[in-house]
Amino acid sequence: MSTTTRPLVYAAVTGDTASFVSTHGRAERLEPLEGCDIRSAIVQRAIAEAQSARIDLELITSGDHGEHRLLVSQDGIVTGITANEALHNPIEETQDVAATHGPPASELPAPRRAARSERRSFIVEPSEGEPDHLTAWHALLRRFGITVRRSAEALRRAGDESAVAQHWAGCRTIAVVNGKGGVGKTMTTAMLSAVFARYGGGPVLAWDNNDTRGTLGWRTESGHYDSTVQDLLPAAEWLLSPDAPIADIANYVHHQTHDRYDVLRSNPELLAARQRIATTEFDLLMRVAARYFRLVVFDSGNDESAERWLRMVDSSYQLVIPTIAARESAESAALLLEALTGRDRRSADLARNATVVMTLSERVNPAEVRPIVEGFTDLVRAVHIIPFDPALKSGPLRFDALQLATRRAWVRTAASVAEQL
Repeated sequence: MSTTTRPLVYAAVTGDTASFVSTHGRAERLEPLEGCDIRSAIVQRAIAEAQSARIDLELITSGDHGEHRLLVSQDGIVTGITANEALHNPIEETQDVAATHGPPASELPAPRRAARSERRSFIVEPSEGEPDHLTAWHALLRRFGITVRRSAEALRRAGDESAVAQHWAGCRTIAVVNGKGGVGKTMTTAMLSAVFARYGGGPVLAWDNNDTRGTLGWRTESGHYDSTVQDLLPAAEWLLSPDAPIADIANYVHHQTHDRYDVLRSNPELLAARQRIATTEFDLLMRVAARYFRLVVFDSGNDESAERWLRMVDSSYQLVIPTIAARESAESAALLLEALTGRDRRSADLARNATVVMTLSERVNPAEVRPIVEGFTDLVRAVHIIPFDPALKSGPLRFDALQLATRRAWVRTAASVAEQL
């Protein structure tokens, strides 16, 4: 049930017709006029209802395109809203959105002749216009001259997607770190890589920077070979040479065909002692990554004393701290932040501007979530919660396998991370 105090009208779409229920509960059958769409007829009928009663009302539609909510003002302005928004709040009026039904052109005041110094350019930057992605309702109604304003939630989603789609000058690096195992480092690495690669395009690398049983390769697609970071090391000098073709990097990384990023694997079958990477070797690998990729997301190991772990932190623009809704995992993350704060000035800055990502389990206790979120609020720049999703629990990590709410949560999280890049 809606919490709004505005009158409600309803429309149920069936094929090319609709049943419209007015504010007085009277039902009537609607059919589209020639050359129009049934959805246009519904909105025109709702506008007529609002203008007749001289009130703003809420139109709730259902049918083959799902359920939608639209605010219809008595001025003829239609605004998209969602069930999660506070509908009782007044809608801000803006002068740059024209009403669908206004006075005849003959009644409009003559346009003021602008001075030469006031002339606006005819070229409009893409960022000044309306976001490109439209719902089925928005797209259909626009065809018939009906302007529907985007909801606050839709505008925020569009802003998040724009944030993760941007490119930066030079390679950017993100380190996913927490000294405790089983807190979602690999999952977070894969999902952030997928979001940045799918929305931003361009080469993105998920790097398993782990001495001890790194499992990123187990949960992502494999190429037609078993290449790991140990194979890339001896080829690094060649890959950095002017004669090395860009495509040669594909011999050493594993492309994710749907999520569009690449994975640099470690070898979970080797003992840590057999795959240690010194600082100079890490720097060499980082030079290769910076040449071939615009963004690198590190899946760190649990050994915070390893040279490659420390060098990873020194090479990163942003820290992402994954945790689960358990006090032990949160405490491990907090201790890491404290240790970095006391390490040096740059590490302290990374810790202060870190992003904490908490993934929820299927049977999470809400009483455990709040104190953890509140505890991190004063320690880091942002805290984001990822809802439980069976697709994250085990098996291949693929963005399309996630539920809609989970995908949106990861895009929101990635947009927050992008603020520090």
